[in-house]
Amino acid sequence: MQASDFPIVTTDKVRYNDTDRQGHVNNAVFATFMELARVEVLERPELALSEAGTSFVLARLAIDYRAEIHWPGEVQIATRVGQVGRSSIAFEQAIFQHGQLCGHGQSVVVLVDGQTKRSRPLSEAARDRLERHRAPADGPEHEPAPR
Repeated sequence: MQASDFPIVTTDKVRYNDTDRQGHVNNAVFATFMELARVEVLERPELALSEAGTSFVLARLAIDYRAEIHWPGEVQIATRVGQVGRSSIAFEQAIFQHGQLCGHGQSVVVLVDGQTKRSRPLSEAARDRLERHRAPADGPEHEPAPR
């Protein structure tokens, strides 16, 4: 798996305060990196995924850790759309530092109505726009974590 397997790649800076006692980036920061890239996709003007009075909420997040991330430096967060449901979008993401896969995971966001706080269907137009960022059916599979 490499960043070029994904249609969207976001770069972020590794901050000193991202590190923990072991001298590497804390595992919770992986979720923050993934959030940054996921929100950048959700807020892309050309996708226009949400309407006034709606927002996306995170319903699921799973991360497999593969390698340490170190400060100083940058990471690349690669993102693609997996399955698109009636009101949900599944993302596949991977985090790389210096070309090495450090973590990969999946997340699901749900479009909710701001007043009722209940799920709301994605528009057909939004679903169509998401198609260009979907993971190919015959694309690379996630490699199992090393034992």
